[in-house]
Amino acid sequence: MSALSGNTRPRNKKTIWFVVLFVLIAIAGLSYVKWWPYYHKAFTAASKHSIGSSILSMDQVAPSWHAAVTYAQTYFKSVWKAAVLGILLGSLVQVLLPVRWLYKVLGKANFKSTLIGGVASLPGMMCTCCAAPVASGLRKRNVSVGAALAFWLGNPLLNPATLIFMAFVLSWKFTLLRLVLGIALTFGVSYFANRFAGTAEVPDALDPENEPIEVQEQGTFMQRWMKSLWIMIISVVPAYLIAVLLLGAFQSTMFPVWVGGGIAAIIVFAIVGTLFVIPTAAEIPIIQSFLTLGIGTGPAASLLVTLPAVSLPSILIVAKSFPSKVLLFVVGSVIATGIISGIAGSFLL
Repeated sequence: MSALSGNTRPRNKKTIWFVVLFVLIAIAGLSYVKWWPYYHKAFTAASKHSIGSSILSMDQVAPSWHAAVTYAQTYFKSVWKAAVLGILLGSLVQVLLPVRWLYKVLGKANFKSTLIGGVASLPGMMCTCCAAPVASGLRKRNVSVGAALAFWLGNPLLNPATLIFMAFVLSWKFTLLRLVLGIALTFGVSYFANRFAGTAEVPDALDPENEPIEVQEQGTFMQRWMKSLWIMIISVVPAYLIAVLLLGAFQSTMFPVWVGGGIAAIIVFAIVGTLFVIPTAAEIPIIQSFLTLGIGTGPAASLLVTLPAVSLPSILIVAKSFPSKVLLFVVGSVIATGIISGIAGSFLL
C-alpha cells in the first residue's frame, strides 16, 4: 500500500503541473487574442456606436472566385490568431487535463455537466469555428455531448464582450433577446442533445477516489501532444478553408438585400445565418448595415443568434466528434431559434 501511495504521489504532482500549464497557456492566449483587444473595442463601441463595417459585400454580384478569395482574406485576417489558439488549446486539452477529472466533472449526461460546460465557455469569447477544436478535444476525452456542446455554443452566443458591444451599437432590446435565446440554446438544446447520444456516465473503474487521476498513456508528453496537434490540424484546416471560400463566393446570393420583413424572409435569413461563417461579433455590423438598408427588423433579428451560433465550417470541424443526429438536432434548433428571434424582433424591436 505504501509503495502504491508513493508511486501515485509523483503522478498526481505531475498532473497538477500539467493543469497549471494549461491554465497559464489559456490565460496568456486569451489575454492576447481576446480580452485585451475587446477591452479597447468596448470603448470604441461606447463612443462611436459602431465596431466597424460589415464583413459582407452588399454588392449583388454573381458568385465568383474573386468574391470567395476576398471574403476569405478578410475573414482569416480577423480570426487567424483565435483560430491558432483554438487548435492549440484543442490539442492541449487532450494531453494536459487529467482525463479522470474531466470524466468526473463533465462526463455525465446531466444538466450539471451541461451547466459547467456552458459556464466554462464564458471566458473564451471565441467564434464558433475557433471554439470547435476545443469542443472536439473535449469529446475525445469522453466529455459528455451536452457539456461539450454547451462549451461550443456558449463561446459565441454568451460572449460577454459581444453582448456589451451589442448594447452600445444596436440596443438593449437586441441584447436582451440575444441573451435569452443564447441561454436557451447553450443550456437547453445542449442538455436535450444528450438524449440523441445516450448517457455518458463515468465508469466505476474510473472513479477518481479509487484510482490515480492520471491515465497512463503511451509516449512522452511531447510525442502525444505533437500527434494530437497534427491530427487536429489535418482534420480542421482543409475543411475550414474550403467551406469559407465556398460561403464567401455565394455571400451576395445568400444575403439578398431586396428581401422584405415577412415570415418568408425571416425563414430564409435563419437558414442562411446558420450556415454562414463570421468572426466574433461580426453579426453586429452586419445587422446594423441591413437595418440601414431598410431590411425589416424580423430578418435582421433572425441573424442575431443564427450567425454566431454555428456555421458550415464549424459543423465540419466537429463532425467526427458528435453523432450526426446530434448535429442535425443542433442545426435544426438554431434555425428554429432564429425564426423565433425574427418573429419576436418584428414585434419588439
